[in-house]
Amino acid sequence: MSSAESVVVCGRGFASADLATIREIIESRPPLNRREIAVRACELLRWTRPDGRLKEMSCRVALIRLEKLGLIKLPAPLRTNANGKPYCASTTLAPPLLSIPPEVGSMDELSIRPVHGPKDSRLWNEAVSRFHYLGYKPLPGAQLRYLVDCSISLLGVLGFGASAWKVAPRDEWIGWTPEQRERRLYLIVNNARFLILPWVRVHNLASWILGHCARRLPSDWEERYGYRPVLLETFVDRTRFRGTCYEAANWRYVGDTQGRGKLDRHHRSAIAVKKVYLRPLVQDCREVLCS
Repeated sequence: MSSAESVVVCGRGFASADLATIREIIESRPPLNRREIAVRACELLRWTRPDGRLKEMSCRVALIRLEKLGLIKLPAPLRTNANGKPYCASTTLAPPLLSIPPEVGSMDELSIRPVHGPKDSRLWNEAVSRFHYLGYKPLPGAQLRYLVDCSISLLGVLGFGASAWKVAPRDEWIGWTPEQRERRLYLIVNNARFLILPWVRVHNLASWILGHCARRLPSDWEERYGYRPVLLETFVDRTRFRGTCYEAANWRYVGDTQGRGKLDRHHRSAIAVKKVYLRPLVQDCREVLCS
């Protein structure tokens, strides 16, 4: 990488001077572990959330990606984790003994609730690992995960995380400049996972979940991260789904992706073309994003 180049990871641009700063932090004495490096990098590069807190987790992911690009060399982790490995099921998800009602209106105690605690997290992870076609992997950056259940059993799960850096149909619909996108991208949240368990057959359940989740997510996100997002995005694989549940829940189809991964900077990776759907969370979301 030349001195004039910069690289974008995790929605942030890293210029040569930024990379030099990170290398100095890594080489400091006494040596720092990966978490300490991320905290120090956030402080020196002023990488913070809107409420002023450091974006430590996003920075830790960014550091790993910068290392994979060969731009930095991190110390060995203090302990290993399951990132990048298949998720090992630890619960016993199975169809319930009682029949699930076929209509949303006839279900008792139907609710959407954020994942809270290790038990909920294991349940969400296993559902996605076993039954979602993309499988399980940790969501990037700021995130919220939800469980959908009723009095009989778990019905489905949703996951929301960091938005894609560049999406032509989305960016054209918003009408923002690259500078505006860099400043305001955090106000968009990506619906990265949506799953209704395969034994659940309830008319209009998918659109009901999407509608109710869109109404409660801004408050949940503000409670956790100190600000309210203004737009949701998602990508629907055209070869697998039609996207009708998103349309029924007032999501807007704005075009198709180009069949490249969000980290494919060199146009080398071909993936399935996906439909791009957006769900404004406030009436003037485009004005907010372009301000």
